Amino acid sequence: MQLYNTLSAEERAKLIDEAGKERLTLSFYAYAKIEDPKKFRDELFIAWNALDALGRIYVANEGINAQMSVPADHFEEFRNTLEAYDFMKGIRLNVAVEQDNYSFLKLTIKVRHKIVADGLNDDSFDVTNKGVHLKAQEFNDLLEDPNTIVVDFRNHYESEVGHFEGAITPDVENFRESLPIINEQLQDFKEDKNLLMYCTGGIRCEKASAYFKHQGFKNVYQLEGGIIEYTRQIKEEGIKSKFIGKNFVFDHRLGERITDDIISQCHQCGKPCDNHTNCANDACHLLFIQCDECKAAMENCCSTECLEITHLPLEEQVALRKGLQVGNKVFRKGKSDALKFKNSGDLSTQPLGKVTTKPETKDIRQKIKVKKSLIGKAEHYYSKSKIAQFLIENKELSVGDKVLISGPTTGDQEIIITQIHVNGGPCETAKAGDQITFELPFRVRLSDKLYKID
Repeated sequence: MQLYNTLSAEERAKLIDEAGKERLTLSFYAYAKIEDPKKFRDELFIAWNALDALGRIYVANEGINAQMSVPADHFEEFRNTLEAYDFMKGIRLNVAVEQDNYSFLKLTIKVRHKIVADGLNDDSFDVTNKGVHLKAQEFNDLLEDPNTIVVDFRNHYESEVGHFEGAITPDVENFRESLPIINEQLQDFKEDKNLLMYCTGGIRCEKASAYFKHQGFKNVYQLEGGIIEYTRQIKEEGIKSKFIGKNFVFDHRLGERITDDIISQCHQCGKPCDNHTNCANDACHLLFIQCDECKAAMENCCSTECLEITHLPLEEQVALRKGLQVGNKVFRKGKSDALKFKNSGDLSTQPLGKVTTKPETKDIRQKIKVKKSLIGKAEHYYSKSKIAQFLIENKELSVGDKVLISGPTTGDQEIIITQIHVNGGPCETAKAGDQITFELPFRVRLSDKLYKID
């Protein structure tokens, strides 16, 4: 009986393409006493794997925390798998504002000590004595009260691209760091101020509100369902958004746009930008903000050093990583010395720019709703000359056509074909069976597909 994911991200992306079904990205959490987390974990994997549900899920003795991608036509069946457990009957599912079929490409369920690493001893206070839950309009109203202090309980790289007006945004790497910092900063306001808190989906505030009530804060409130539910309510009810910018999310999209305001800047050139990138160097994977121009010039890398490494043969890259700590064991998210315009902490709510529609390219995190036909697949990318090679499998491709190059790492990129080489020579039109090459400012992978936009 299968109890673990067996497919690579590329293999799963191919299956999603072939299925051609719409998927829903959603998240949920529940605090509950789970006697046997391992048994619970295995039951969930069996049920969800059968439904082709994907995601990143943590279970512990204290409950479950899940971010998932579920086929839309299996949504009710998926809900039934939750309803089978008493503590998840009627659970709120936070459905993403922006949908992307590739938000998750694996089903990973891990047993952890806690579903959110908070560093707290839960036996030292009543975790059920939580703050007052507020809906969107109630939250907005309390924000207007001059007697209110609003605190963002997310990490610096989340609040940097979007936050509520006037919020305290701690310069922290994780939730555990923020609790003592906020407690110390607000010691003089326990009795007479409204402590208003928020996070992405509400789970951090469930524990933080109880902790701060235990610390002696009298008037503690939290945004019910977090920013995700707030966004749904303001759109459905026509409420003015007090949140400005983009909501960072922990999946392939890395963000959902709430307002058109851009309040952060590219960490490499300083241009107004709020799109996160994971450095393409497998020894780095630094999470940082990168504009389209720097993305193309630096090929998704955070530094020239990482760029040079990605151009080495794969065997040499692996050899360089051998014996070294890699990824976020070394780098702080968005804090590398290679980045000139990094920022966090005391952030401004003044927009640096506005989102504009770009006719030729669209970001990986903005779902492209266009009519398209699959015509080929990527075969190779020549890094030094920036030449991409594709095999045309059906239909024709001509100079002047608009195409979409799509893949789990590359994302969705639109370009207009200005010149092509077919089977080694310049040509105006390629047909099925032809091998074509053309210049591209970004790297393509073997998992990438070539679509013609109709």
